[in-house]
Amino acid sequence: MLKHLLVYFLPVFLITCTSQKELGSREKPIQFALVPGQDSAVLMENGKQLEKWILEKSGLHVRMQVPVSYVAVVEAIGSQRVDVAILNTFGYVLAHDKYGAQAKLIGVNRGISEYWGQIISADPKIKTLNDLQGKKFAYVDPASTSGYVLPAKLFKDHNIKLGDTVFAGKHDSVVTMVYQGRVDAGATYHTPSEDGVPQDARRLVKTQFPDVYEKVHIVQKTDSIPSDPVVFRKDFPADIGARLIAALKSFPSTPEGAKALKNLYHLEGFKDCSDKDYEQARKILLEISQQVQEPAK
Repeated sequence: MLKHLLVYFLPVFLITCTSQKELGSREKPIQFALVPGQDSAVLMENGKQLEKWILEKSGLHVRMQVPVSYVAVVEAIGSQRVDVAILNTFGYVLAHDKYGAQAKLIGVNRGISEYWGQIISADPKIKTLNDLQGKKFAYVDPASTSGYVLPAKLFKDHNIKLGDTVFAGKHDSVVTMVYQGRVDAGATYHTPSEDGVPQDARRLVKTQFPDVYEKVHIVQKTDSIPSDPVVFRKDFPADIGARLIAALKSFPSTPEGAKALKNLYHLEGFKDCSDKDYEQARKILLEISQQVQEPAK
């Protein structure tokens, strides 16, 4: 009888014990997603450095992941398959309004917490938006703020009718397509230059294409938008969140951490924020998303 009872109750006991493991333990690591704005291998390589740093500074076990798309990150937060994410601005607005996710940190670069979209081309004949009428164009992702939403609004405001459009999936992929002439132009993110050196999405392929700054030019920038936030799923434990936030803030305090954060999302650090910091962006983005129809793929 004892043998039969053990066979019956042992699996239940094990499941119960596992479910009670504290979030952030080795057995139940915090699931941390990186929005797939560039090459996944680059994100994971530098994300693993962040993972190690968080464990060292907070004692929290974190498991980095790079979902297949921007929307996949949002949906994973909603289903609690992801606990924390560095998410793009439009993705955060969606995750907050649909699933109650909360922005706790905002990225900082050269003292500012905003960025832009940009239209780029390698065709010297394309100098203005009007030159893009009927041209083949590459966006990043339907949920990308700088790589789709803001540029699409720009085209709508100027009554620009593009030709064939494609979604390349990542910012570096858009730059590559433009550089190679596979499309006439594309949309990517823009951040200010540093010491005269451009730091927009073209930098992602400079190793592969050293002359990318000379060959690919900026046609026009979009309006600015708040920088990408670090987002916590609804009901994330506040005490664990405080430890994680402290570790994230201290990540760029070493040369290795600073380099890894630059490689991830071209940031120099994080500062505290809340959903209020994204209220104006929400109004703009929701208005844009209602106005802009998804282009044909």
